[in-house]
Parts: sequence; structure tokens; C-alpha cells
Amino acid sequence: MENSFENIPAEKFEFADRSDISHDKKFETKPVGYFQDAFRRFCKNKGSIVGAVIIIMLILFAIFVPFFTQYTVDYSDTYYRYTLPKSKLFANTTFWDGCEEKTLNKQTFDYYYLMGEETGHPSVKNNEYTINGNLYTFRLDSYHSTGCVYYRAELWEYEKIQQYQNETGRQVIYPMIPLSKRPQSSSMRSDANYYYETRVRNGGTEIVYDTNGDIILAYASHPVGEESNDNYHSIRIAGDGENGEEYEYARLTDTGYEIRINYYEYYIYNHTYHLQDGINEPLFLFGTTEGGQDILTCLASGARFSFIFAIIVAAINLVVGAIYGSIEGYYGGKVDIVMERVADILASVPSVIVITLLQLHMQGSSTILILFLAFFITGWIGMAHSTRMQFYRYKNQEYVLAARTLGAKDRRIIWKHIFPNALGTLVTSCALVIPSMIYSEVNLSYLGIINLSSGNLTSVGTLLANGQPYLTSYPHIIAFPSVFLALLLLSFNLFGNGLRDAFNPTLRGSEE
Repeated sequence: MENSFENIPAEKFEFADRSDISHDKKFETKPVGYFQDAFRRFCKNKGSIVGAVIIIMLILFAIFVPFFTQYTVDYSDTYYRYTLPKSKLFANTTFWDGCEEKTLNKQTFDYYYLMGEETGHPSVKNNEYTINGNLYTFRLDSYHSTGCVYYRAELWEYEKIQQYQNETGRQVIYPMIPLSKRPQSSSMRSDANYYYETRVRNGGTEIVYDTNGDIILAYASHPVGEESNDNYHSIRIAGDGENGEEYEYARLTDTGYEIRINYYEYYIYNHTYHLQDGINEPLFLFGTTEGGQDILTCLASGARFSFIFAIIVAAINLVVGAIYGSIEGYYGGKVDIVMERVADILASVPSVIVITLLQLHMQGSSTILILFLAFFITGWIGMAHSTRMQFYRYKNQEYVLAARTLGAKDRRIIWKHIFPNALGTLVTSCALVIPSMIYSEVNLSYLGIINLSSGNLTSVGTLLANGQPYLTSYPHIIAFPSVFLALLLLSFNLFGNGLRDAFNPTLRGSEE
């Protein structure tokens, strides 16, 4: 073929524009590191972000609530057992107000209604109720339903309560009921809320009314000006001293005085004036347990223990399992066979049996130590298997063979070239181990194999186990720990999936 580019006319040429000439340019952007790239990919997963936010909120809840609540884990009050959740924000509503709707007969309704008539702390919320035939429907305030109780006080405490009444003007002590005027039923004689006359009729106790339909007070009294042995020198209730009679506020006993107190007011006196422990009034945001413990405080403290324990055990299992599994997967052959059989033998022993044997052998040791050993003895095996599988997957890749050809040592190949590629799966597994471990602790507590409810220690599993018998009668005891556990499991699942994709180097740049 003849050359067609000879004898080209000069007018066919023109000078080039130097501004259009391109040269190699320096990159203005900075290189993206491994963890920075992983963080970018993680942020693109909306589900993982939601899971991470929930986890952060649960962790902050576990860390800070025990410091800001007015109660402690070892706090309990048997008079405030099963108390319903209450928030002052909803005090004037029918939601989260510490009250429960009840439909009862007139006799039982009068019992609760008359409590508030005496003390000014109505058990029937706002004294509002509706009548349908012989049934009364109202909201029962669980904070005032205790009413009055009989209490044996030593002389110093009796005088201190009177001093508190004089200083604050709050009535704690109410007139005593003579033994002769208390209900005849043995189950009701110790009930201090019967401050009126009653009688037995048709096998039950009913209120005695006067001709005007009013209750007949059963207070112990003596003529005005007559000396009494009640040693009472404080404020008196309305109506005291009328008709020439003074009420008696105490009954002398061998060890001091038996007094009749409104427990709500006594609670405030005891914590603000006597103990001065920072508790101002009975107020439980999540309610109380069957033992009278504050659920909010116990749940936060239990969550903090569960988080710390699970993270420590998971981190140790990750380190041990990663080292063990990397040796198995990298060297293979006889080394892999021997190490795998050792792991299989340990894995074949059920964890429940391990914990039981440890408890029998280490009876004097801490329950936490026993639980840690039980989770550690077999907990690292799953991580070792995952690491081994990832090493078998990557150890024959071209970049590993190239590194080996260039003389890289085994340790460098394992931790520099293979392990980073396996890190995504391992981190995901480790993230899912944390809720799994908490769930295992829940099961062990529920079965009664371990007990973490001693002293100032508790856990989410212990709360669930203790609240299970009251699921139908007092569902709030188990509801809040259940919601916490459900959020924990779901959020860690979403979070773990995001970590798996973020730490997978093969996905780098796939979404750009």
C-alpha cells in the first residue's frame, strides 16, 4: 500500500493550542485508608446506622441512669411492691400515672375511697368513679393504696416523727384504733385502714353506718384535759378535740409505742428527714418489682453489668479464637487435624453442664467468675472455626503467594495479608456474640442455674426470671426488661450486618 501521507500541503497544518495539551497531574485528594473506607461503607447502610444509634442509646442508658436515679440496686420497700410506672408529666392523664383501672363492688370501693377521706391522699384517683349497678369503676392509685399501717417505734423515733410534723406541718401519725374496735376477722385486725366501726355479716366484714349514712369513727380517745399515756405533743387531725374528746395517737408497748402512720407520708419523712439519702418521694418511672425494687435502676445496673461482662468475654474469645483459628487455617495438615479435634472435644460438652460442674467445684467462688469461665472455656471455639474457614479461603490467593515468593515470613502473611480480609466476618461474629451471650445469661438465670440477684448486683436475665410469674397480674415487671432485650438483639443484628459489609475489602469501590 502506497504511503498517502507524502506531499501534504502546508495549508493543511495549523499550530496547536498549548492550553489543550494535557500532562500527568498530581492527585489533589488524600488516599483513603482501610478503616476510613470501612467507615464510609458503614455509613451508607441505613439499617446499620439505626442499629448503632439504638446501641449507643442503650449503652448511655446503662452508664448514666444509675448515677442520676435516686434509688440503688439494693434499695427495696415491701410496702411498694408491684407499684405501677409513674411519670409526673402524665400525672393528669390516664397513661403512665401510676394508676390501674379497677371495677369492684361497693364494699371494696368504700375501703379504698375512705382511705383518702381520712388522710387527704386519695387511693381513688381524683375521687372520680362511675357506678354501673353494684359495681364501681375507678382508677386505683398504687402509690396511695397502702394507706395507713401499724408501726412499732422506739421512743426516740416516735419523738423524732412528732418533731418532723411540727416543723413541716405534714401529718404522719394518725389516731390509734383500740384493739376492741378493730375488725373481728383475723386477716383484717392488722389492717390499719379500718379506722371506722365494722361488723361481721354473712361471713364477711362490712362497714357500720349511723342513721345519717356516715361512718362511725373508731378512734381511741379520752376526755379533754385528762392525762394520756400516748406522750403525743404534735399536730392533730381535723375534728380532734371536738365533743370534749381528744384522740390518742399511740399505744404503749414493752419496747416503745405502736403508732398508726400514713405510709406515704412516713416514706417522705424517713428518706428526707431521717435517712437523708436523696430520695424525696416514692416515684418509680418503670414501677417496682415483686421485692419493691426500682425497675429503672435495676434494669440500668443490670444492663451495665451485662454489657461490660459480655464485651470483656467476647474480646477475650476473639483474641484467643483468632490466634487459634489462624494457626489451624494457615498451616493446615496435621496441625489442623490435631487442633481441630481438641476444639471438637471441648465443644461437645454442653455449657449448662460446664456451669453446673464449676458451681459444684467452686462453691466458694464468685458467680461472675464461674460464669466467665463457663463462657470462656467453649466460647472461643466458634471464633476459631470462623477464623480457620477464612484462612482456608484466602491463604492460596495470588497476593498471598506473591508475598510468600518475595520472602515474607509466616507471621507477616497471617496478620498483614490474610487476617485483614477475614476481619469483616470476625468482627460481625464478635458483634453478634455480645447479645448472644446476654441472651445465654438470661436463659441461665431463668432456669435458676445461676443467681445474680445478690447484694447490689443484678442483671437483665434476673429481672426477667423474677418477673415471669407476674406476667398476667403485673406485666410491667417483665415488660421493660423484655423491650430492652428485644432492642438489644435487633440492633446488634443490624449493626453486625453493617460491620460485615464495611470490613470486607472486596466491596471497596463497588458502590461508587
